[in-house]
Amino acid sequence: MSMIATQAPAPTTARQPTAHPIELRDEARRPGTPLLWFDGELTRADTPQAPLTTHAMHYGTGVFEGIRSYATREGAAVFRLPEHLERMRKGADLLGIDFDVDAAFDATLQTLRANGHRDAYVRPLTWLGSGADGISVGLDVPGLSQHFMVMTLPTVVHLNGKRSRLTVSPWKRNPASSLPPLKLCGAYINSILAKRESRLRGFDEALFVDEDGYVVECTGANVFMVRGGEVTAVAHRDALPGITRETVIALSGAQSRSVTHHELLDADEVFVCGTAAEVAPISALDRREFGDNPITRELQATYARVVRGEEAAYAHWLTAV
Repeated sequence: MSMIATQAPAPTTARQPTAHPIELRDEARRPGTPLLWFDGELTRADTPQAPLTTHAMHYGTGVFEGIRSYATREGAAVFRLPEHLERMRKGADLLGIDFDVDAAFDATLQTLRANGHRDAYVRPLTWLGSGADGISVGLDVPGLSQHFMVMTLPTVVHLNGKRSRLTVSPWKRNPASSLPPLKLCGAYINSILAKRESRLRGFDEALFVDEDGYVVECTGANVFMVRGGEVTAVAHRDALPGITRETVIALSGAQSRSVTHHELLDADEVFVCGTAAEVAPISALDRREFGDNPITRELQATYARVVRGEEAAYAHWLTAV
């Protein structure tokens, strides 16, 4: 069974990166020191400092994204960069942060170039700092300073395609009626609590299930199931509208619908996906063991070809570094 969809989705509007990199400050040139983008310039990762009065430190008032760069035959390329930055803009708008998508686009490429990274995890972050008087303890955010950084890491931070053991979390996912499903910094305390509890019980990852028994998502990944050869993407209003989820639906032709916990237990295969997780098979859900996961493995291979520029129909998803 081929998991490549017969028709590729319409390409996103392409954006051209800046032709010339920004010059590094002399103190940022120390060999072997990672560089990051901070408020308009590249600097050594050990140089910038945020004051203890930073509002985001106290209240989680920031927005981030997880993005991946991959080594391709044509050099490093970032996967679905415009879509990630547009989602980041939506989160920034909610907090009143002025987010320049074009500037963030260029900053991402400049940081990857400066570090010489090809296969890399990219973390842009924008946040609220301090007020003009240096005070930021309070719930009003107008007048606070605004900051932006990009960090690139030659390592991965989540499941990264590995078989994992999953457990239902006693914690519930933040409802969308309370916190919109975007990458707001403070919202991820919810994921951290669930992940920590699952690891203490010997599992790799936690699954959020709502009060009515419907699957929401994992702590940092969307959920899919396979039954009778058919791929289903779990849909829930409280789940992050994942860019990798959208990608896998396009590649597999999966239907998107609500799925109960009992349906997931009855599936032939379960897998999760996300920028850091990529396509990761689930070997067990609590006491339910899953087998060889052949369709998941095929989708893993398809996804790997797409992100590395080996499928011409999806080349528009890649931005050359």
